[in-house]
Amino acid sequence: MAFLNRTSPPTLFTLVVIAGMPALTQNIFLPSLPIMADWFDVPYGVIQQSVSLYLALSALLQLFIGPLSDRYGRRPVLLGALALFLLATLGTLLAPTAGWFLAFRMMQAVVATGMVLSRAIVRDMVDGPRAASMIGYVTMGMSVVPMIGPSIGGLLADSYGWKASFIFLGAAGLATLWLVWADLGETKTPSRISLWAQFGQYPALLRSGKFWLYAGLTSFSTGSFFAALGGAPYVGSEVFGLTPPMVGAYFALIAIGYAAGNFLAGRFSMRVGITGMVLIGTAISLGGMVLLLILSLANLSSALGFFGILMFLGLGNGIALPSGNAGVLSVRSDLAGAASGLSGAIMLTGGAALAALAGVLLTDGASELPLIGLMLGSAIGAMVLVLALIRSERQLRQMP
Repeated sequence: MAFLNRTSPPTLFTLVVIAGMPALTQNIFLPSLPIMADWFDVPYGVIQQSVSLYLALSALLQLFIGPLSDRYGRRPVLLGALALFLLATLGTLLAPTAGWFLAFRMMQAVVATGMVLSRAIVRDMVDGPRAASMIGYVTMGMSVVPMIGPSIGGLLADSYGWKASFIFLGAAGLATLWLVWADLGETKTPSRISLWAQFGQYPALLRSGKFWLYAGLTSFSTGSFFAALGGAPYVGSEVFGLTPPMVGAYFALIAIGYAAGNFLAGRFSMRVGITGMVLIGTAISLGGMVLLLILSLANLSSALGFFGILMFLGLGNGIALPSGNAGVLSVRSDLAGAASGLSGAIMLTGGAALAALAGVLLTDGASELPLIGLMLGSAIGAMVLVLALIRSERQLRQMP
């Protein structure tokens, strides 16, 4: 693979960038949410829909991204999505009301193409535990984005107002568009099957119990994280009295944990195996949420304690998700794009629901307990499905 060669597969750096743009779009403006509510003169719950509605539309789009890229190739679909993202970002800056802002914010969800296709491209290049390892390294590099994104967004909002974060997004999107054009060679031979027939292949995935186990456990694993996205800005500012830059800095703790988990995934996935990695990661996340609940019930909660324990949530997700995603893609290697899109849609639908529920529960005067309950419930769901996966694989090994 040669860098800036449009005829060869993309370099690891390019994969990290295209996977990182959705993460940056998702979280750079989170410290600005209370400021934006004041700017548009709407309740916090209204502007918080910029998180949940974005996730919901991302989920819907992922149903189309996979089949489109299987039919026409990864490169043209990704280039088109980034061009649309730039137009949507301009719209968020010019929006006169909260309604218009939310409409353009939903259009920004097209950048989720980068997350779907980064995984599909990896599967085009390698398979099995090697894919889990490479996805781990890609997401380790990508995790730098949520590590610094909220911090940058908080500083920009504090110095220049909330729009500065979206100007930053526009510049990053333009740079990513150029990088994809210059470095991402096609990795998937376009299918001769019609697009309608591509969508018709979804039932083959939906009938697979293994697909549902992997898709479900990745959805529940990330559910706790999405609940944190929807509720932690409120907890930081209203419960612990943090400023936007401080909220952004504390969010970096979650990303540090995620980066460490991704490194461990890249290092040990081939040795431990897919099932072992998802079990270890899920156990770490669940243990962190139980500890967070105990401290809160004992009135020992603090900003550092709250966000510090969320670092274990990031660590667990960083370990479990690369293997979980590789498991999804392994169900039908010929439908990697569709599998990536469908599992991503399932994951983000659950995430959108939890983020929206966090906004509903965290009304004026609420403590951090409703958010902790959501995160703990999602972590328990992930562990139940991991244990079901282990049982299923054990039964298959025992069959004559």
